[in-house]
Amino acid sequence: MQRLFVIAALLSAACAAQGASPTTSTQPANTYQVAVTMFKFQPAKLQIPAGATVTWTNHDEEPHTVTSAGDGFKSSPALDTGDHYSAVFTRPGTYAYYCSVHPQMTGTIVVR
Repeated sequence: MQRLFVIAALLSAACAAQGASPTTSTQPANTYQVAVTMFKFQPAKLQIPAGATVTWTNHDEEPHTVTSAGDGFKSSPALDTGDHYSAVFTRPGTYAYYCSVHPQMTGTIVVR
């Protein structure tokens, strides 16, 4: 039991030395996540502020893409398991996208 307290103390000291706490997220405040899982984009609709970054991560065993439905952003290459792709949305509007490998997979980004 004492070892756990020593490990926790060392972890807290290491984080403090780096200017962080053990519960601090490393994700930038203006970054939003979309999981590609079970042949769906989760969430399917995401509202974000202008200037935000959206990162898609493929958790499926099959490759997927993030393909803009109207050239609103640069489409991704094929994403294998664990791969991710990011796009920055600078202008307000609605951006539809889909997976070009599995067109039934669709999603929407709404930029305020």
